[in-house]
Amino acid sequence: MKRLFCRVAPVTILLAVCIMSGIILSIARTQDVFALSESVQTSAQSMLLLENSTNRVLYERNADKKRPMASTTKIVTAITVIENASDLERTVKVPSAAVGVEGSSVYLEHDEELKIIDLLHGLMLQSGNDCAVALAITVGGSVEKFAEMMNVTAKKAGATNSNFVNPHGLHDDNHYTTARDLALISSYAMKNPVFESIVSTKRYTMPWKGRDYDRVVMNKNKILSTFDGGDGIKTGYTKRAGRCLVSSATRDGMRVICVVLDCGPMFEECGALMERAFSEYKLEKVCSTDKVCTVAVREGKEVGVDCAPEKELYYPLKDGEIEKIELHIEKADELIAPVVEGVEVGKIKITLANRLLFEEKLVTIKGVNELDYLDRLKEVISGW
Repeated sequence: MKRLFCRVAPVTILLAVCIMSGIILSIARTQDVFALSESVQTSAQSMLLLENSTNRVLYERNADKKRPMASTTKIVTAITVIENASDLERTVKVPSAAVGVEGSSVYLEHDEELKIIDLLHGLMLQSGNDCAVALAITVGGSVEKFAEMMNVTAKKAGATNSNFVNPHGLHDDNHYTTARDLALISSYAMKNPVFESIVSTKRYTMPWKGRDYDRVVMNKNKILSTFDGGDGIKTGYTKRAGRCLVSSATRDGMRVICVVLDCGPMFEECGALMERAFSEYKLEKVCSTDKVCTVAVREGKEVGVDCAPEKELYYPLKDGEIEKIELHIEKADELIAPVVEGVEVGKIKITLANRLLFEEKLVTIKGVNELDYLDRLKEVISGW
């Protein structure tokens, strides 16, 4: 396997000559990517802001401090339900344990019949603790079993310093997360179209047992109506956790997610941090599917085959960073015909400031037929 190194400096060269691509979100050595973030001042006890498609951390403060997170817990609850419920349109009966749960509520009644999707909207818009318990028992069989499922979901999202013991976020000393973990969980959840749709909904109606009118739930997240591009995701508050917010916004194809824990002016600070992110960073194409190299072909109608990554790759960059992008190609010495399109022939590594961002497959972008009888005869004749 040959190792080929290509340093990319000017943007024109990046986009026209040495452009590469690969499978988006195939990010390696995540701890190195975190090292590219910037520490910022905030009144939040813990804060982290990341770009959603790559999970690049842009700003952080006390991001690994374990803290209570109140109703932002419901982010984990919702995505766990969505991934584990067989049919979100299924009608279920509200269990007695879900009636009269402390804190925010949509006032469910015992044996009231609602769809799982209705309960999810009550959970995420009005922050219904009764919806949280109803969903936990419906999907997990019990609150305790469902909490185990929540922890599995969190680990799948990349959270390593969290523990969930209930689906609503009412205080428990063993119920905690970090700003980093909560951001990763939120980023994971926002990639699910059902979750994304629910948390961006401002108003939702559902049936109300014993009444001739529907129950209306309104989203408590002011980011949806006060911030340009705001599209999620969840508020939270308890005396022990303080005011907590996970917010999301999308502009020019780039979505950022901001987590603030124990932050008085949570909407204002999330808005200011997201505004700063959009002004300082752009989601830039660092790889395309254009040809990046050629691999020799033996016994083929052509002497070589063009190769490229499979997909385009984008990464959030600030001014001057694109000059620090470097591309490293490792490819096979040669192939033997026939060669088909899409054959893996090596890999590409993309680094920023010597930190690995992506490692992707390098594949052929066309086929090469093997020499036939006449081709071989011509070779013999030309050799004479």
